[in-house]
Amino acid sequence: MRMRKRQTSGTVAPIGSGPDPVILATAGYDHQIRFWQAHSGVCQRTVQHQDSQVNDIEITPDRQMIAVAGYQHIRMFDLVNHNANPLVNYDGVSRNVTVVGFQEDGKWMYTGGEDNSARIWDLRSRNLQCQRIFQVNAPVHSIVLHPNQAEMFIGDQNGIIHVWDLKTDSSVQEIPETDAMIQCISIDPEGTLMAAVNNKGMCYVYSLARGRHADDDPTKSILKHKFLAHSKYALKCVFSPDSTLLATASADGTAKIWKTADWSLMTELREKTQRWVWDCAFSADSQYIITGKCSRYYSFLFLLAFHWITADIRCSVTLTFDIVDIE
Repeated sequence: MRMRKRQTSGTVAPIGSGPDPVILATAGYDHQIRFWQAHSGVCQRTVQHQDSQVNDIEITPDRQMIAVAGYQHIRMFDLVNHNANPLVNYDGVSRNVTVVGFQEDGKWMYTGGEDNSARIWDLRSRNLQCQRIFQVNAPVHSIVLHPNQAEMFIGDQNGIIHVWDLKTDSSVQEIPETDAMIQCISIDPEGTLMAAVNNKGMCYVYSLARGRHADDDPTKSILKHKFLAHSKYALKCVFSPDSTLLATASADGTAKIWKTADWSLMTELREKTQRWVWDCAFSADSQYIITGKCSRYYSFLFLLAFHWITADIRCSVTLTFDIVDIE
C-alpha cells in the first residue's frame, strides 16, 4: 500500500482522460469554501460564507452549482462563473442543516438537520420554501437516497433508521440497537446492501430486497451482519463504487476497509498524529480511498467537506488529507 500526501504531484486516481484536473471543493468551520487542485494541493479559489459554519456541501448532478448547508439555511453557489455571492438562498429552517443531497436528475434537493426533520426542496419551483417535510423525534444525522430515487433512509440521534417511501408518504423503521445514535448510513450503488454505524462503533449491514426501481414494491431490509468496527464513535461508512468494499471512519483515529464478500478486515489506516477520522471516500474506480481527519496540528478545523467536481465521490476533510492506493 502506497500513501501519498497532499504535497506530492501526480493525479489522485485514474478517473479518466482529459486535460482538466480533479478539483476539490472544501468548506468547514472557518466560514470559507475553497477550491483546490487535487493533484497539487494548490488552492485556486476561495469564497466567503459569512452566515455560519458549513456543515455539509454537495455538488449538483449537472456540476453547475454547489449547495452549502449551514445554520438555518442552504446556499447555492455558482461553480462555473466564479460568482462569490450565492445564486439561491433557501431559508426557513430553525436550526443547523447537517445533511444536503440531490435527486439524481437534479429535480429536487433533500436536507436534514437538528430541527428533527428531513425536507425536500423542488429546484424547479420559484417558491424557495420546502415542499415536503418528514418529521422525526430527534436530530437527523444522516440521509441517503436509495438508487431507485423513491425511498429515503434517514438516521437519527435516537438510533432509528426511518425509511420514507416518497410515493406513498408512508414510512417504516429499523432500530439496529437501543441506546445508540445512528451516525451514518450508506447504500451500495446496486441498492442491495445498506450499512449503518453508530456512536458505539458498531456496524450493521442489511440486505435490501426489491425496490431497485421506483415502480417496484417497497424495499425490505433484513439484518445480514453486525460487527464491532471501531472502539469509539464510528463517524462514517461508505461503500465503494464497485460494491466490493465498505470503508468506516472513527473517533478512534482509524479508517478501516472491509471486504463485502465476507466482511473481513482488508486493511486499517492509521497515522500517529491522527485523532478523529471524520470521513472517507473512494475514487470512482474504487482503487483509491481518501480519509479526512483532525490532527494535533489541525484540531481547530475539525470539520471540512470536499467533493470531486469531476467524479462521483464525496467526503469531509481537514486541510491535510491522505490519498491511499488500495492494493
